[in-house]
Amino acid sequence: MDFLEELDLYHTAMHNAYNVITGKISIEEVYMELEEGDEDLEFPLPFNPFLHEDISSEEIGWVIDHFIELEDYEKCQELLDSKNAIDVKRDK
Repeated sequence: MDFLEELDLYHTAMHNAYNVITGKISIEEVYMELEEGDEDLEFPLPFNPFLHEDISSEEIGWVIDHFIELEDYEKCQELLDSKNAIDVKRDK
């Protein structure tokens, strides 16, 4: 796999994470799409969702940082809103 393929895979993983964090798709749907596709993806998400029940604030921060680099501030705001909602649930 060359650098551009790895970069494309990284962007795909970050978009999957964005969709999962914001509730647009479930983790199960990500893996179903992976199984249905012809691509041999090594990691569909930038974190392992099976290590713990909830996505951590730090993991969401990684995804926010990615979209800041892309200057996609609308996605950053959605991710930040989701992060804040998750943090409020944890504090209860």
